[in-house]
Amino acid sequence: MTVSERLLQFLARLSRRSDLVIAVLLLVAVVMMLIPLPTFLVDILITANIAISVLILLASFYVSHPLQFSSLPSVILIATLFRLAITITTTRLILLQADAGEIITAFGTFVVGGSIAVGLVIFLIITIAQFIVVARGAERVAEVAARFTLDALPG
Repeated sequence: MTVSERLLQFLARLSRRSDLVIAVLLLVAVVMMLIPLPTFLVDILITANIAISVLILLASFYVSHPLQFSSLPSVILIATLFRLAITITTTRLILLQADAGEIITAFGTFVVGGSIAVGLVIFLIITIAQFIVVARGAERVAEVAARFTLDALPG
């Protein structure tokens, strides 16, 4: 039996146990947050994260009916947890080793262009945008919760 046949057989067995695969992936994400990883592995994980994000985006573009991609909320939740684990890992690398890997360094050089002033302005803009998005989201959640509470009242 060749390696490719064994790999296909293994993937077929995994496809029957998708619940177990998701549980293992979530466990790996939690372990990533706890155990320091080497920079080359973090670079690989960041690349995989970007590739997965592009695949999710393309899959959502080419769906003709919403029910064809009904697992989108779960996929986004798992991808967000993975992204959070990578963020914690890169923050640990930056603070402990002063080295975030090649991808973070290249992206930072591309965005900032070597100027601290430009970096601070971009950081301020991103911080304000994130604050507005979170504040609007929390406001919307509160409105929906109030509406459900009012609908549940008798009368």
